[in-house]
Amino acid sequence: MRLPLSLGEHPSHPDGGTPVRGWAPSGALASNVEITSTSVRRGDVIQIGGQPCRVADLFQLPGGAKRLRFESGELLTMHSQTRLIALRMMRGGDSFRAFPPPHHRR
Repeated sequence: MRLPLSLGEHPSHPDGGTPVRGWAPSGALASNVEITSTSVRRGDVIQIGGQPCRVADLFQLPGGAKRLRFESGELLTMHSQTRLIALRMMRGGDSFRAFPPPHHRR
């Protein structure tokens, strides 16, 4: 699975060009976050072996571990001490943003 654009690539610059921080194809903001078995979410994108893998489903396991199922069907077990970096898409009003989504005046 190849994402259409990686962070830093811009549609007008197919070779990467000038990095555009936080730009995502959908217009949503994207951020690199450290995840653990307690903080991983559906939709997080984890790079494994150079390939981006999007989390499609999560299964709770004993001892605080979680089994992640990716859109490709592959599985990964995160133990309670596992720490990974993931790309997380953030939408307007998300708790990770310091400000609410813009409101239009009437």
